[in-house]
Formats: sequence, structure tokens, C-alpha cells
Amino acid sequence: MAKLMKRKTKTLIVIFVISVILSLKFPSEIEEEERAKREKLEKEEKTFSVFLQRDSATSTPGGVISLADELHGLEYDFYRQNCPQAESIVRSTMARIYMQQNDISFGLLRLLFHDCFIKGCDASVFLDDSNGNKNHSIERQAAPNKTLRGINEIDMIKEELDNACPGVVSCADTLALATRDAVVLAGGPFYPVFTGRRDSTQSYFDEAMDEIPKPNDNITRTLFLFSRRGFDERETVNLLGAHNVGKISCDFIRNRLTNFSGTGQPDASVDHDFLNELRLACQDSNSTNHDGTVASMKSRETRNSSSAMIFQGLSASILSGARFDNHYYQNLLGGRGLLFADQQLMADENTARIVAVYASDDGTTFRRDFSRSMVKMSNLGVLTGTLGQVRNKCSFPTSQS
Repeated sequence: MAKLMKRKTKTLIVIFVISVILSLKFPSEIEEEERAKREKLEKEEKTFSVFLQRDSATSTPGGVISLADELHGLEYDFYRQNCPQAESIVRSTMARIYMQQNDISFGLLRLLFHDCFIKGCDASVFLDDSNGNKNHSIERQAAPNKTLRGINEIDMIKEELDNACPGVVSCADTLALATRDAVVLAGGPFYPVFTGRRDSTQSYFDEAMDEIPKPNDNITRTLFLFSRRGFDERETVNLLGAHNVGKISCDFIRNRLTNFSGTGQPDASVDHDFLNELRLACQDSNSTNHDGTVASMKSRETRNSSSAMIFQGLSASILSGARFDNHYYQNLLGGRGLLFADQQLMADENTARIVAVYASDDGTTFRRDFSRSMVKMSNLGVLTGTLGQVRNKCSFPTSQS
């Protein structure tokens, strides 16, 4: 009996070992499986991109603009040969940054927007091309850009990329990829980022001063500036929906609270209860600091900042500024837009109708359209091929590095 049990045990062990061996995959099999997954992902993302860009194609005398024209020379997985790990490096580094700064998503969205809006997505907003000439103003010094966040974080990601693949990945691509990954980390929609951008060799101070939409712009001015970049009314309303996350300086809204347009009265378009909430968050005081910031506005959370900040979520029923949903549009319907330019979307019949559409469901429509709009935004005016350069340091032209 004992011998029989021993023989059965040995048999079971042999069967177990054989099953383990059979379940193992040889390196060639693993590579083949990974290749199949990669091809499947590539096919899905290409299909998704065609879907995203299909509605943005426009007619020309020669016919409809093709997908290749829409991409302006960008490619899927552009770095697959000379830096195949590039996108995974961006993704992993961005994840580490997000764990420490979960509000970085809005900072990068704004940084990308300010870069792409002026001469295209070419990383010109990073550049110091003054060559030490104090009389040469650079794009980063333009008033709309002085409060930008995320430049240090992009430098950090670029350093990781250059450690793996020196001088290969551009600053413009680094920003485009990092922004997409930050949006996804914040709960926003995925959208494909095609790569191959190169970096500008000059910055554009005057253009940044004149052409970046301002927080106090009226709806006519906002629509005009976006239309010059090829965005229609729906895309404009959609892109402004990025304001549903992040923080805004009280400096941007103070005139709405007490002396709107020099009237000595608050902005009449602000909901009365919301006006009181804003005044409480940005309390007025006769005491100012050396930087011109009202002293009483310094909260425990922001005492180290140059200006008091309030979360976009203040305009929602709960104090959250990190929900990538459609509460931004729901708030506009109730007169609870933080910025004047935001609330102005309700001052035009067409844009107000679009706001209502985005506010009417669970956020699905906004997120779908946001994916389309971000593909279009990140492809604006890109430099590819022999145009521009790949900077070693995002702040300086390659020749100075």
C-alpha cells in the first residue's frame, strides 16, 4: 500500500512538472506575443486617430484634407527605432511626478496650450534665446506666461529621456506626451499623440503678449483668437472645459468681485451666493505684501505662493478641483464660472447652446470631444523633418548647450 501511494505521488509530481514546463513560454514566443500586442495597439490607436480627426477635415479647392496633411508629418511611435522606450519613460516619470503633485495636470495642459497657441507646438515657450541681451524679451516673460507651471517637470522628464537616448527626443514631443499622460492620470480621456515634433530656435514675446486669450476677454475676442488657430465654436467651448481642474489665482478674478470694468460694482453675471463664496476665499484687505498680494488672502495651503489660489472646484457643490468631468459646464449654467472669459460662454447664443449640451449628460460628450480637440491642439504648427532642432536643454538652443 505504501509503495502504491509513493508511486502515485511520484506520478502526480511528474505530471505537475510537465504541466509547468508546457506552460512556460520560450523567449521567441514571448517576443512574438509582445509584437502581436504592439501591432494590435498600433492598429487601435491609428484607427482611433482617424476617427478623432475625421470630423476636423476641411474642404479645399483640391478636395478634402487627408489624414497625412492633418498630422503635418508626425508619425505614430516616431521613436520606435532610435529610442523605443521614450514613451514609457515619459509615462513612468509623469506617474512619479503626479504622485507628488496631483494638480500638475492642469499646469501641463495650460503650458501646452500657451506653447501651441503661439506659432505652434514647438517648445518655444521654454526657450531663452536672449543670448544674455537684457533688451531681448523672451516668450516666457510675456504677462500671460509668468504664472505657467510645469516647466521644471518637463525638464525632469527630458533629463530622463536624454539619459536613455541623448539628444533624440525633442522638448516639444516631451511636453505633448507628458500632458496626455497627465490628463489620463487625472481621470481624463486618453487620446493618441503622434510624435516627431522638433523644437523652435526662437521665442515669440510679442505674439504671446497679444494672442494668448486672457481671463477677462469677452466672448467675441475669445472666439476670434481660437478661430485664427482653426478651432470652431464647439472646439473652443470644449477646450475651455480644461478649466474643470486646477487652481486659479485670486488676482485673475478680483475685479469681478468689487470693481468690474471700473463700475465699482461686482460682475452682474456672477451668481450672488457664488460671489460671496469667492469673496470669502479671496478676502479683500488694505494690507498688502511686497509683491502686491493682499495679505489676508494668504491661506495655510498657499502661504508660500506669490498669490492666493482657489480651486476650480470651488464653483462646484463640493470642494474638488481634480474631477475631469463636466461640472465646469454645469456651473456656467448657474452663473458660477470662475473667470469672466469662462462665464462669457453663456453670453453668446451658439456657445451657450454648446455649454448646455456638455452639461446635459454624465460627461461622456465632453470627454469624447476633448479627445478630438486635444489631438488637433497638439498638432498645431509643428516643426518636423529638417525644420527646427532637438534641444539638449529645453531652455536653450542646442548650439548654446
